[in-house]
Formats: sequence, C-alpha cells, structure tokens
Amino acid sequence: KAGQWQHALALFQEMEGCRIPRTSITYNATISACEKGHEWERALRFVAEMEVFDVERSAITYNACIAACDEAGQWQHALLLLGDMSRNQAWL
Repeated sequence: KAGQWQHALALFQEMEGCRIPRTSITYNATISACEKGHEWERALRFVAEMEVFDVERSAITYNACIAACDEAGQWQHALLLLGDMSRNQAWL
C-alpha cells in the first residue's frame, strides 16, 4: 500500500500522453494521493497547475491540499490556501 500514491501519480502523468483530459476529479484524486505520500509540495504544484489550465478548484481540491500541508506541518501554506479558497469562493 505504501507505494500506491506513486502509482496514482504515474497514472495521472500517463493521461497527458494518452490525450485524456485532466479534470477536477482527476486532479483531486492526485492531490489526495500526494497527501498520502507526504508530497505536500507536489500537491501545491497541482493546485497551481489547475489554475494555469483553467480547471475548477473546489472545496475538495483545497481540502486535500490543505490536509497534505497539515501532515507536513506547513501551516503557512495551509493558511494561504484558505485565503485562495475564499477569494475563489470554492466552498460553493
């Protein structure tokens, strides 16, 4: 089970090569996998990537990324995410 998060990331990366569109659901699952793998920095990059590619960031997105930051003791990043979530009204 320990390596399953890595498998999830690999599948996510394969999507691009297979021309499968990345959606908020696939990003959320990948960010959640980052949390399980203690990869908070990757989780933050995926949230930023969602903005670049105009993929909707929801409360689920932010919750998963905030949890990843929390696991790593990165409360400053968690607070920034809360602010971003509020600005984007992602709780709706």
